[in-house]
Amino acid sequence: MDMPQTKSFKPKPNTFLPTEQRCSIPIHQLPTQVTVLLAPKVRLQKVASRSSERKMSAIKAVLLDIEGTVSSISFVRDVLFPYTLHALPQVLDEKWDTPEFAPYRNEFPVEFRDEREKFEAHVRDLTARDVKVAYLKGLQGYLWLTAYRSGNIKAPLYADVIRALPLWTSRGLKVYIYSSGSVLAQRLFFEYTDNEAQPDQRGYLSGYFDTVNAGVKWEKGSYEKICEETGILPHEWVFLTDNVKEVEAATAAGLHARIVLRPGNAPVSDDDVQKFGSLVTDFVDDEGLKGVLGVP
Repeated sequence: MDMPQTKSFKPKPNTFLPTEQRCSIPIHQLPTQVTVLLAPKVRLQKVASRSSERKMSAIKAVLLDIEGTVSSISFVRDVLFPYTLHALPQVLDEKWDTPEFAPYRNEFPVEFRDEREKFEAHVRDLTARDVKVAYLKGLQGYLWLTAYRSGNIKAPLYADVIRALPLWTSRGLKVYIYSSGSVLAQRLFFEYTDNEAQPDQRGYLSGYFDTVNAGVKWEKGSYEKICEETGILPHEWVFLTDNVKEVEAATAAGLHARIVLRPGNAPVSDDDVQKFGSLVTDFVDDEGLKGVLGVP
């Protein structure tokens, strides 16, 4: 039996339905030729959707530690801390009862703030034990201010950090600092660097966090607070630090976190490397870090 002949579907110009009507017709009810024509558009829409999802989950910000991460541990311990103890007696002689010094003095516990000798002894004890309490960090920032501005102290940044900051920001990434040092000390550090071409690096930074405005660095809640303050979601961050406890806390809060290994840093165990990924030794040339940041 002969099969009935079917006419091929050839739409005439300008005979397609209006947009709102076309959208209401199920695709399986359209002629085969039309569905074939529409298929590439559907696939493109799906690709665009996946691309949009990737953009939404992309890294938006980098959070940096200072000591042992962007600068050597030896600078803090062998330069800044000794300067604190060197400058302290003269500052106490000249500023003890002044309104200028009062905010820093009043942050100390009551048993130390009223007697100069006890105050100085307490500062020396905390410094020797590298105790990271907010009132000591505030005093240190105040003492370092004169040294930085006079040119007696310049903050040494690793060469790859100097390259990374403009590279990251040019790619649309925001860079924040999170250190146990006070915000004042952080600002001074990046304002007076040893980079002769551009000593002031603050223009690349979007903000600063310390133990006062964020919290202790090995607590999960501190990183959650940073996310809340900036409006940047946890999975949109990469945190770089030399401290494993800080990596653990940041990871628990949902951030991407990597351990940084610099000369003079404490060794990192094989278990920690396996848990948190390969160590970062260079901010620009590390392939793993570039992959996470989406920077070529």
